[in-house]
Amino acid sequence: MDTHEITDRFLRHFESKGHTRVPSAPLILDDPNLLFVNAGMVQFKPYFLGEAPPPYPRATSVQKCVRTPDIDEVGKTTRHNTFFQMAGNFSFGDYFKEGAIENAWELITKPQSEGGYGLDPNRIWATVYEDDSEAAGLWRKLTGLPGERIQSRDGKDNYWDMGVPGPGGPCSEIYYDRGPAYGREGGPVADEDRYIEIWNLVFMQDVRGELSPKLGHKPIGELPKKNIDTGMGVERVATILQGVENVYETDLVRPVIGRAEEFSGRRYGSNHADDVRFRVIADHARTGVLLIGDGVTPGNDGRGYVLRRLLRRIIRSSRLLGVHEPVLQSFASVVRDTMGPTYPELVSGFDRINEVVRIEEEAFLSTLTSGSRIFDMAAEETKRGGGDVLAGDKAFQLHDTYGFPIDLTLEMAAEQGLTVDEDGFRTLMNEQRTRAKADAAARKTGHGDLSEYRKVLEQHGETEFLGYTDLQAEAKVVALLEDGQPVRSVAAGKKAELVLDRTPFYAESGGQVADTGVLLGDGVELKVLDVQKIVPGLFVHRVEVVDGEVGLDSKVTGSVDAHRRLSIERSHSATHLVHAAVRGAYGKRAAQAGSLNSPGRMRFDFTTPGSVSADVLTEVEQEVNDYLQTNVEVNSFTTTKDKALELGAVALFGEKYGNDVRVVDMGEYSRELCGGTHVDRIGQLGLVKLVSDASIGSGVHRVEALVGTDALKYVRKEQLLVSQLANTFKVPSDQLPGRIDDVLTRLKNAEKEIAQLKTQQVLGSAGALVDKAQEIGGVTVVAEVVPDVDGNGLRALASDIRGRLGARPGVVALFSPAGEKLSFVVATTKAAQDKGIAAGKLVPSFAGKIGGRGGGKPDMAQGGGTNPAGAAEAVTALRSAIAGIG
Repeated sequence: MDTHEITDRFLRHFESKGHTRVPSAPLILDDPNLLFVNAGMVQFKPYFLGEAPPPYPRATSVQKCVRTPDIDEVGKTTRHNTFFQMAGNFSFGDYFKEGAIENAWELITKPQSEGGYGLDPNRIWATVYEDDSEAAGLWRKLTGLPGERIQSRDGKDNYWDMGVPGPGGPCSEIYYDRGPAYGREGGPVADEDRYIEIWNLVFMQDVRGELSPKLGHKPIGELPKKNIDTGMGVERVATILQGVENVYETDLVRPVIGRAEEFSGRRYGSNHADDVRFRVIADHARTGVLLIGDGVTPGNDGRGYVLRRLLRRIIRSSRLLGVHEPVLQSFASVVRDTMGPTYPELVSGFDRINEVVRIEEEAFLSTLTSGSRIFDMAAEETKRGGGDVLAGDKAFQLHDTYGFPIDLTLEMAAEQGLTVDEDGFRTLMNEQRTRAKADAAARKTGHGDLSEYRKVLEQHGETEFLGYTDLQAEAKVVALLEDGQPVRSVAAGKKAELVLDRTPFYAESGGQVADTGVLLGDGVELKVLDVQKIVPGLFVHRVEVVDGEVGLDSKVTGSVDAHRRLSIERSHSATHLVHAAVRGAYGKRAAQAGSLNSPGRMRFDFTTPGSVSADVLTEVEQEVNDYLQTNVEVNSFTTTKDKALELGAVALFGEKYGNDVRVVDMGEYSRELCGGTHVDRIGQLGLVKLVSDASIGSGVHRVEALVGTDALKYVRKEQLLVSQLANTFKVPSDQLPGRIDDVLTRLKNAEKEIAQLKTQQVLGSAGALVDKAQEIGGVTVVAEVVPDVDGNGLRALASDIRGRLGARPGVVALFSPAGEKLSFVVATTKAAQDKGIAAGKLVPSFAGKIGGRGGGKPDMAQGGGTNPAGAAEAVTALRSAIAGIG
């Protein structure tokens, strides 16, 4: 049974049981606790937590998941994968343990001819959480499973949470016995290679805090309702039903290995070392393509860094298989062909995916060249010092700066007869991971402190938003909170959070900043500082009480700052138009990757694998402003997501949409899914002026623009500046570029002449310095302080003096204080080098005197210091060092 059939049967089975089929969420969601979606329940988390009412009592999905804690372990065994599919069924306060067990048992044991998987019931085992006698009893009652095939396990195995604060609960896992050939008898507690877990039934009932019940800590509370969250490992079931040894041999993974075999001429299964490389390629290719398909681009931190590591490990593994040609695009096409039937966005967005991997591969191959030079220098330095172990910090630098996997450094070191200080490398890696975890922990937002907001939502329902049509409205205060705790009133001079039953104030979301304004009531005035959706559907107003005292159930009139709102709306509407123009210039691969719409100013980030031309951005600006002249009406309407996409509406990467969506239409030019507020007609924007553009990461570009009167003020300021420059240079404004170029050219020429004169002046002192030479232990030493000579001049002077020393052993050391810093150069003649005197090895003898550091080759070394006053002591220390050598 192929994998697509396995997932299709799963979804059909649960649809027949009253579950709503829900598409997979993107791998990136707006969740501060997660780098990537790592479980099927993630998109349903608000329903489990009670933050939002579920639109259906039961749901089923096949979720794409990525887990990356052990990237370096992938390939070493057949058990590690970074990408997998999780088929799940979910109940939101509907059925509980009995329904979960009954539904799962029916699907896995029902004959294939009747739509099931046809697994032998006599080979099924179950585990339950510690003393969960209820679950054990249900297994016996509903399935006839004998007690000896039901095993109890502790929280490490049979309690589930996401690894961060949030929902969790005890679980019951289903295992399949693969037979004696795979290990010893005794059930899952004895051998999880023989007894393979295929399905986890989580009885979701708890809220965990910072410390997990998996480790014996108590939950911090109970969920509003008892829920079911199950996850069936699609690839594991495919392994069983396809009769193969492991995930890497299943129908959606093995083709990638096949392509690698074609490239390399080697065969999977021939030897362990090659098999590891084949498995790395197969796993990482799937993960990489799925991540790019959901909008991730390679970068140096966060999600982008994980993606970059995955892609570079593919390239490295290919090279270890003897493949030195580009490979990523070919592997990506295999993933598209195998995974496209389940995830059609891989097909529709493949041009962008293909371009991203092409550019990343080209960049890494270039990096390999640069990093190899750094490695060669480090290896040479190690050998020159008489060592045979490459320092751990050098290996770490290659990994951290150049993206060299440690196995690449190990191999290159072995080729030069060196080993690597792996302990030192891993110490630095662990320190980096510790810093990263601490940073991530600092950013995490737990869910335990949202209970009061959820109570407000449960008691009063979602806030009715009136701001699409009204900027002023009467409302009732339904909740007041200080520091997240409910209060009955708030007096003048204090700040608090306030919830209304209805509001004209827009809450920050979708890149649009929140509204501000005032709330007025009977003897009370409040300033609205910010509005946030603390839990979905609940608009929380952050206010300052200016006058009077506000209490629960107070009647107030909310008035949005209309001038500010219109300015924000101009910015948001401009973002849509700029997005449309950029897509027109670069195609669908130019997808929005972030935005900020504030009063009079917009920021727009978009993905594009190639460089962004200034000429194209000029055309984008012109096209947008030309379109403003049409003054088309801006319309919005609500429809189903599928219908909106049929109409050509653009959906954004990483955004999770419900079945019903709001479409903002600006004529045929721009049509997007958007919940923000906009102008009535595009002519209200007046003017859109791009003021900056920059690359903010690999494949991500940012443009910023001013809109409306802010744009006009900017243009006027620019005009004034041009006018002042024209007056200064006494030319018409259209001749300014040529005149400025001419002045700069003359200035550069003058600076060059001055530099040449300085060099000549410096070199003119060479003879006098040679006359001061001292003989120390058979070595002619010129060691002097020469103030205010730059680095280039110092090197030229040292080389000149060294040349004058001829064939005799000689050392030249020049120190040049300049302000609060100092530069130095040490040069040695060939005869001195033959006596074992190397320039680079002399530097440590005096570096401490000048607070300096530096290095170089045996014939010349250079560097700098922060203690110019120590120059004379440095000269003395150098002479002593040479005397010691002699």
